[in-house]
Amino acid sequence: MIDVVKEAASRVHPDMEVIGLPIADGGEGTLDTLFYALEGERRLCRVMDPLGHPIDALYGLFGQTAVVELSRASGYSLLGKEERNPLLTTTYGTGQLIAHALDDSRVKEIIVTIGGSATNDGGLGIAQALGVKALDSQGREMEKGGGALAQLTFLDASEMHPRLREVTIRAACDVNNPLYGPLGAARVYGPQKGATPDMVEVLDRNLQHLSSIIQSDLKLDISHLPGGGAAGGTGAGLVAFCGATIEPGSQILLDLLGFDEIVKDVDLVITGEGRIDQQTAYGKAPLEVARRSKKAGKPVIGVAGALGDGISSLYKEGFTAFFSLCQKPMTEKEAIKKADTYGVSAIENILHLSCLRFLAAKKNETGGKDNEAHQDKQADGI
Repeated sequence: MIDVVKEAASRVHPDMEVIGLPIADGGEGTLDTLFYALEGERRLCRVMDPLGHPIDALYGLFGQTAVVELSRASGYSLLGKEERNPLLTTTYGTGQLIAHALDDSRVKEIIVTIGGSATNDGGLGIAQALGVKALDSQGREMEKGGGALAQLTFLDASEMHPRLREVTIRAACDVNNPLYGPLGAARVYGPQKGATPDMVEVLDRNLQHLSSIIQSDLKLDISHLPGGGAAGGTGAGLVAFCGATIEPGSQILLDLLGFDEIVKDVDLVITGEGRIDQQTAYGKAPLEVARRSKKAGKPVIGVAGALGDGISSLYKEGFTAFFSLCQKPMTEKEAIKKADTYGVSAIENILHLSCLRFLAAKKNETGGKDNEAHQDKQADGI
């Protein structure tokens, strides 16, 4: 979208400056977003994939902050459709990435983005990679995966990575689901990870069992934690085993990118996603952009391939107006194929309209004088 806005801006006024700032909310692609916008060090590690096979996975180091993207080691995109089985998949590889970051004495904070998981193990795989002993009734180390949670009898966290006491752990996610129950990890997200209806029932019971063991052995109640069900219960697991906080991913990312300082110096903010509708109000990144821009007193244009029901509720959040990229009735396939072409045209229209607004505002400020200066008005956008 950044290139589209820049192309449109070049057509409207040669002096118009566009500040491109990619955003994400903690799902797949978050790490790429940060590497695009910030100077960072790429760290490649040999870890387990969701089924325990060795893979090379990347995490990022940005100053004293490490960013671990769960989907790099434990994501469903790493598996073929026939391989997806949350009874078997584990977050162990993500725990290995976290352990690698902890081994670096420069790291003072680790952000774990937990979207796109293939797992439903309550984050126990992460804990095992960090030194937790998960034992069955015979005192044996239990198997990995969401299905094995039923075997869990005792948790021993006495040998966890020592630097967990020194490093701040933050879990970035965009959902508020609890660990288990009707809106829990297994029932809401299990099917998209390959769970059948019978598997969903097993996984839900197993997460409830994990919660009871954590409460008994670690003296923590994670059963109703908002966001605890993210990534198959990884949100709750990070809180229980790593002392993490669960935070909206879009807020964390915008803070890392320095959005609040950047927006002070722009005249117009343009943001968007594939579809803007009532779901946008549930913590998606464009909503956070609008809220922060409103606080800074900046107009915000929401741009999307399609506009759905419920967008009127978004005006009070900071959006000034909404525009669809589609110029005529068309199929989704056609819209995607010509997204850049239609995007440039739509943004060009928005910028022409915005320039009229800026000129009118300037005219009111000066009482109608200095019209030539108005023509050189530079409009910045994100």
